[in-house]
Amino acid sequence: MSNETVTAAAVSPPPAAAPLLSVRGVGKTYGRGAKRFTAIRDVDLDIASGEFVCLLGPSGCGKSTLLRIITGLSVATTGHVRYRGERLVGVNPHATIVFQTFALYPWLTVAQNVTIALKARGVAAKEREERAAKLIDMVGLGGFASAYPRELSGGMRQKVGFARAMAVEPELFCLDEPFSALDVLSAESLRGELMELWLDRVLPTKAILMVTHNIEEAVLMADRIVVMGKDPGHILTEIPVALAHPRRRKDPHFQALVDRVYAAVAGKTKSEAEMASEAAQRLHQRLPDAELGALAGFVEKLASDGGTADIYRLGGELSLALDELLPIVEAGELLGLLRVHEGDLFLTPLGQAWADASILARRELVAGRILRQPTVRWIYETLQADAESGVDRDQFREVLAGEIGDQAEEQLDIAINWGRYAKLFAYDDDTEELYLDEE
Repeated sequence: MSNETVTAAAVSPPPAAAPLLSVRGVGKTYGRGAKRFTAIRDVDLDIASGEFVCLLGPSGCGKSTLLRIITGLSVATTGHVRYRGERLVGVNPHATIVFQTFALYPWLTVAQNVTIALKARGVAAKEREERAAKLIDMVGLGGFASAYPRELSGGMRQKVGFARAMAVEPELFCLDEPFSALDVLSAESLRGELMELWLDRVLPTKAILMVTHNIEEAVLMADRIVVMGKDPGHILTEIPVALAHPRRRKDPHFQALVDRVYAAVAGKTKSEAEMASEAAQRLHQRLPDAELGALAGFVEKLASDGGTADIYRLGGELSLALDELLPIVEAGELLGLLRVHEGDLFLTPLGQAWADASILARRELVAGRILRQPTVRWIYETLQADAESGVDRDQFREVLAGEIGDQAEEQLDIAINWGRYAKLFAYDDDTEELYLDEE
């Protein structure tokens, strides 16, 4: 054997360890026939031992659906999940989940809530009590073991949920927006305590998978961020987070990474030809759940900032969470008022004219754009064909339900609100009828 061969062999990297969790081609569809709704499609994901991974994306992108499939609480329609190489069938015994709501039994004490899962697994009473006492102290609830949930604050109740989930010593610790129901200070405190337990390896947990729609939270905690898109839910990209702990929000590297994630979530504005092509493929294009009055204020702010702004910073200045910000931006894109590129917002000439116009002129400026939306146009043309009388709301809802299933009610509400804003048609809340606007 030559020296060159020996050297090459000496520097060869060790084989990569098999992932703790492997998701391949997973999809989830609800309903049948015309009412079929695809929540997620063709999702591939690996999680290695020692990783803290965040699933991030707007509401409706299937984050929680994917989490439930991974833990075995829901069955995938297509694809499969493997844990330690074995195909998952039924509930994953090595995983546990903490939900955004506290989900405690109000008639049980803190200690009893923590031990209930251990009791179900047949753990002896003495061991249950010892393990519960240790966990209650670990999450900072020492002295509250005999208290009932009604005696605790929201943050304390969620700590009980954490302790109960950790009691069974899961290898994979899953969190479904665990801080979203808490006030800002409680959420910040609980995040810090969870990170302390994780980084100090106090937990027996091998990996953490957390669903969130809070970008700063993901950058603050995760080793890797998996960004999901919707219609149907799918993975857009994965972004590694190589920042050392503890992470500081004002660190330029932290801010740069937040901007990068925002850019991945917001994407870039499609051309009018692309949007028209997509709209032509189906009768009812999904409308973003945004009030056009809120969009007006957003466009005014963007105009006052010179017509361009960083989406993350503008959202922060307006105190808009991701799930509030994205629908407004999407509506602005759809109506041609603004465009997005790499996380930056740019006002279009139409957007500038809209910002400068009076309230009445604004309606006229965007009426034609609103009428391009397939659902709004369909309602308008139906009313034109029956101009002598109103049309019952249920008539539209039933047709929509056949096209888009459970989303019909929400989409009809949005279409009605947009059409009323543009004075294309009117709606009587008492009779629940739509009719052409007399003006």
